[in-house]
Amino acid sequence: MKKIVKVGNIECGSDQLFLISGPCVIEDEKTMMDTAETLQGVSERVGIPIIYKSSFTKDNRSSLEFYQGPGLDEGLKMLQKIKDDFGFPILSDVHYPEQVAAAGEVLDVIQIPAYLAMQSSIVTAAAKTGKVVNLKHAQFLAPDNMSKPLQKCIDSGNDQVILTERGYTFGYNDLVVDPRSFYHLNETGYPVIFDITHSIRKYGIPSADPSGGSRQFLPTLARAGVAAGVDGVFVETHPEPARALCDAASQLCVYDLEEFLKPIIDFHNLEVQFRKK
Repeated sequence: MKKIVKVGNIECGSDQLFLISGPCVIEDEKTMMDTAETLQGVSERVGIPIIYKSSFTKDNRSSLEFYQGPGLDEGLKMLQKIKDDFGFPILSDVHYPEQVAAAGEVLDVIQIPAYLAMQSSIVTAAAKTGKVVNLKHAQFLAPDNMSKPLQKCIDSGNDQVILTERGYTFGYNDLVVDPRSFYHLNETGYPVIFDITHSIRKYGIPSADPSGGSRQFLPTLARAGVAAGVDGVFVETHPEPARALCDAASQLCVYDLEEFLKPIIDFHNLEVQFRKK
């Protein structure tokens, strides 16, 4: 039986699909609040619980010219406002151990970026807060080896962990989602999430360039991942993706999210029925 990890009132790992969503990086207040308001409506209409996600800093941008976010202090203030106004549990990522304590005061889920998944100092610092830790599958790591950072959290006294698949590096700048990864991550017994929008990014190409993502693959990947038995989906959303300050080529328009989710929820419900036979 899969471990249930509670995030607010959401039981990650139960039979109910959940969603992690929000703009890739924290932008102006209107963008953030419009997204949150729309997500709240989607959650109510299609019956999917949502964890709001946005990064206060993107420390892995490919150029210093690209927007990196408002930073820790201002970013956490914005996330706290969204939490207070809309009641969402909040997720954001940390890049250095010294960010973890402040982030843990606001966040319900502390995310470890894929590039940093094997860095013991940041993984253990996040675990020691007692908050839920989202470990993103490193692009360079075989999926069964994600048991290693998971064990670091457990050894640090925290078994409130979720695991996120986001594609594996293959060839030049492309990411490939290997369905075997869902099997390996599920074998850990912990909740598994599929980060769909990051899986279609083409690295090395600026995210504002339309060729920097392959949105046409989103429905196919989403349905395949959910049919493979993931517990949640991760879809970055924005009111105007083409104008987004990060991952403009891969974020989904938040106003299209509801229709995007409907068949995914149906696939998930069928998978649950199949699994219980």
